[in-house]
Amino acid sequence: MSSLKVPIVQRILSANETLAETVRQRFDDHGIFAINVMASPGAGKTSLILRTIEKLAPTYRIAVVEGDTAPVTIDADKVANRGIPAVQINTGGDCHLDASMMDSGLNQLPLSDLDLIIVENVGNLICPAAFQLGTHANVLIASIPEGDDKPYKYPAIYQGLDVLLISKLDLLPYIDFRMDYFKQGVEALNPGLVTFATSAKTGQGLNEWAEWLSQKIQAHRQR
Repeated sequence: MSSLKVPIVQRILSANETLAETVRQRFDDHGIFAINVMASPGAGKTSLILRTIEKLAPTYRIAVVEGDTAPVTIDADKVANRGIPAVQINTGGDCHLDASMMDSGLNQLPLSDLDLIIVENVGNLICPAAFQLGTHANVLIASIPEGDDKPYKYPAIYQGLDVLLISKLDLLPYIDFRMDYFKQGVEALNPGLVTFATSAKTGQGLNEWAEWLSQKIQAHRQR
């Protein structure tokens, strides 16, 4: 019976990729640039997303899709309190969002009135790497307190990235985190990966990250 697992998983992933292409087309039809933000629990996803909104909301129309394994709206409420449209997707215990969930969630957003959609995926370094959502860029937030060995322990998620945000940089003086060792692991998996060292607390690196994202939004508009 175990021999059937591989073909079944392959069919599931193939079906998800097909639907992800449809989701991508929905984004493109409305001129929306979309990013998939992934991280482990506690890495600071929501804090960095809120700071990103703070930087870009004066110029761009933004919405957020929140993925959670439980029917709680804590993060979505934080976004909505900033006046930003937010959709909460309860995965029913699944450790990731998938294209079907994304397709349904988009029905609750005013797509014609948006420039950027930020997807906050479920906190996990394994499952989200395998499921495409139709977004234009995969972003990983890796925090200093998590340790410098994560690229070596979770290579799949680093290989599929377009951007890496190193978060909670303000804690670096207090934690045994070897930045050179960490970056060496990242470079071996994803040479030349765009990386920003950031702190939601101090604001370090956020202007550079926001500028990169702004350039992507503008380029997408001109396609």
